[in-house]
Amino acid sequence: MKLDEFLSHKPLFYKEIDYIRMPRAWGSIKANLKPFKIIHIIGTNGKGSTGRFLAQILHLQGKSVGHYTSPHIFEFRERFWLNGDVVSSELLESAHESLQAMLSEEFKVKTSYFEYATLLAAVLFSECDYFVCECGMGGELDATNVFDKILSVFTPIGLDHTAVLGKTIEQISTTKFKAMQVNSQAILNDEMDSISVHIAFLIAASRRVRINFASEILEKEDVENIKKYSIKFSLPYFLISNLCLASAAAKRLINKIDIENLEELNLRGRCEKVAQNIYVDVGHNELAAQTIAQKFIGKKLVLIYNSFADKDYKAVLATLKPIIKRVEIYQYDSGERELATDEIRKTLNELDIQHRDFLANFDSLCENKDELYLAFGSFYLVEAFLRQFNAS
Repeated sequence: MKLDEFLSHKPLFYKEIDYIRMPRAWGSIKANLKPFKIIHIIGTNGKGSTGRFLAQILHLQGKSVGHYTSPHIFEFRERFWLNGDVVSSELLESAHESLQAMLSEEFKVKTSYFEYATLLAAVLFSECDYFVCECGMGGELDATNVFDKILSVFTPIGLDHTAVLGKTIEQISTTKFKAMQVNSQAILNDEMDSISVHIAFLIAASRRVRINFASEILEKEDVENIKKYSIKFSLPYFLISNLCLASAAAKRLINKIDIENLEELNLRGRCEKVAQNIYVDVGHNELAAQTIAQKFIGKKLVLIYNSFADKDYKAVLATLKPIIKRVEIYQYDSGERELATDEIRKTLNELDIQHRDFLANFDSLCENKDELYLAFGSFYLVEAFLRQFNAS
């Protein structure tokens, strides 16, 4: 069975998760693959861009590198980057055939969509010098945590997926930092919340983990080179922060790095400018909203927005209010997940934010140079928006 058809039989979301299944599945095939040098990217926001920056830096230094990220915007294969580009459909299909030959019927049937994708990444990147592996929404119990790792890299942690990870920063930080491996190394983003930092160092001490902030690893020359790169590609502050973290991780791995010829971030949807006056961003929580508010501080923009009902859209909209001129509520196919359209209207009224339905006239968006637009809310929203935008 071809990969696309195989995945179509696996639901994206489960009400209950079997946390024993993935360790058993990985245990059944890992002897068939070379030992990995895995860097685990864990956090709430910025995992994708941090991981991709790290993969690009390592590849620039002559290393063979695979990067596994999720979710995707348009195609499943976007989750797998190998030595400079997203993998081809042919290579992905070949890895699927290899994995099918290794797995028992039980694990072919019972592994979740994300678990199977994670195992597929292991097969794809088994010959690489480094495998940069992005954690899913969790940490300690995440499917990606079955791999032995040489380094854990932590991006900022905030409130998200609270129904699964916990209702507080303390609870969420604990499950994420428990992904640190005993007798390993870890690096923290310098923008980490102080509560998270305290928990990180407690867990690191109990597990004999060498832990540092990115700024403790970077030298003056590194900081200057990051500054030059940031100016060259007009990076918003949050991407500069993620580049610092990725650079620190690369230095910890190979001691010396050179980013003078580093290419632009090769990852869609991260405060991406798709037209002169139109941006898209896959952020979907309060922490992401804070970075967007900082990026556009002093400006007023039209927010093209919607949210899943289980997200904290009230906190997102309250955070973005200082930069919002008006909100245009975007209706799109959200699959099995409910959109909070009516509740968002109520919230916008409570916050006294002007709003209306999005009219989907993409030609007029580009022509209206007096308006600055941002499509924001989730990977699903950005996918729907870009498909319409590209088709217009």
